Amino acid sequence: MSTCSTASQELDEPLAGTAATARTWLLLEQPGPWGAKALTSSHLDPALGRALEAAAKGTGVRIALIRRPGRHADSGTPAARQVYAAHTLPGRGWVRSATIREPKDLLDLDFAALGRGEHRTFDAVLGGRPYTGDPLALVCTNGKRDRCCALLGRPLAAELAASGAEGVWEVTHLGGHRFSPTLLVLPHGYAYGRAEAQAVMHVLHSVRQGRVVVEGCRGSSAWERPGQAAELAVRTAVGEYAADALAVVATRGAAPRWEVTVAHADGRRWRVVVAQGAAAPPRPESCGTSILGSPARMDVVEVRELVTTALAS
Repeated sequence: MSTCSTASQELDEPLAGTAATARTWLLLEQPGPWGAKALTSSHLDPALGRALEAAAKGTGVRIALIRRPGRHADSGTPAARQVYAAHTLPGRGWVRSATIREPKDLLDLDFAALGRGEHRTFDAVLGGRPYTGDPLALVCTNGKRDRCCALLGRPLAAELAASGAEGVWEVTHLGGHRFSPTLLVLPHGYAYGRAEAQAVMHVLHSVRQGRVVVEGCRGSSAWERPGQAAELAVRTAVGEYAADALAVVATRGAAPRWEVTVAHADGRRWRVVVAQGAAAPPRPESCGTSILGSPARMDVVEVRELVTTALAS
């Protein structure tokens, strides 16, 4: 039986500009089964899940549940849980780690500050500290959202974990299940689709060196979708793969056309024209529906380097 991921790959739907948007990620360990809306349909208290969703709304923080790869027996409530917070803006990024016993303590966090890239309440409330381990590879495996995430994501997570990578977790939802298997890699916050274990190991090796792999990349979660596509286009055009070298500094316009300014840490700038199109022909956007759709795609029309006064003089 054809799946949404099979259709997307066969129709060569582009990956760039399809990543979930979040400048800060808050990740809570929650073993056991997950429902389609995991924050309110898992062993986590649903009232707490709703409160966390409300606290994060509009702050730039995205909350997700994580669990270690493997079988997920209904084993009840864990005594202690791992929590991560990660900010993904280039040059200002960080990952903090904590171990907690009471998930409700997350409600004491200053979500607006986390969204701005300030981790003081994470440290004060949860005993947070800098995370210095392997890059975090978060593989979407939530089959209740879409069966492709379970069928393709869980074997990938298991293979990565078996390879010895210690930062591998299953995660509840990264968006774009038609690109399964999908994953988010922290600290830099780049998402990948149609991932294979060997390619992911290359990505993780590059992250340790502070570099970005653009092959199979959906974009950085720090930017909105036009900015994601624009930044990847500049990286490809000039061969710049240092993670903190580029930033989206301005986006003008509205759908279906934007002008995005991408800046280099050395002062260079590029103007990138991004046009929104509709993927054709219509295809299933999810295995959970029989309705065919034409998902939006971000097409880079032009990449042009700008001559700044400092560079011209």
